[in-house]
Amino acid sequence: MKPGIHPKTFQIEVTCACGATYPTSSTKEQIKLDICSACHPFFTGKQKLIDTAGRVERFRSRYGNLKKNK
Repeated sequence: MKPGIHPKTFQIEVTCACGATYPTSSTKEQIKLDICSACHPFFTGKQKLIDTAGRVERFRSRYGNLKKNK
């Protein structure tokens, strides 16, 4: 490798808002996350379907009574 052209790397611990830490190397001295695999709903199995402004109910009222064409 050519000297002087590569960025300096650090051995750091990435910190999540939930308190989980992960050791890694990075060009940044500190990394803080809002959400990680330990607290993300998809990975924890606590995923919820969020109905914003009644969109699911509106879809069901419009298209719920349609029959399949064969």
